[in-house]
Amino acid sequence: MPVFVKVAAVSEVEPGKVKEITANGKTIALCNVAGTLYALDNVCLHRGGPLGEGHLAGEKVECPWHGWQYDVKTGAASMNPDMKVPTYEVKVEGSDVLVAL
Repeated sequence: MPVFVKVAAVSEVEPGKVKEITANGKTIALCNVAGTLYALDNVCLHRGGPLGEGHLAGEKVECPWHGWQYDVKTGAASMNPDMKVPTYEVKVEGSDVLVAL
């Protein structure tokens, strides 16, 4: 059963930004889409690029290496929706961002 782990403060990820976070030995991409936070695996399925170093385009996070995009809610790749990176449940308690890992 997943355990919620504090990964950041809300103020660390501004709206429209993505940040690479490591918690419990796992690296995730934490995305802020218009004030709502989403977490997904940090590794692009194409060539292993760091999604947390990419940028947001609406509800898509784009890998900085080759431009592959993933839906932040579902983890589905834009080029092939059957290909997905894992996503993680996020909740905010006060100023803390918690992710189910």
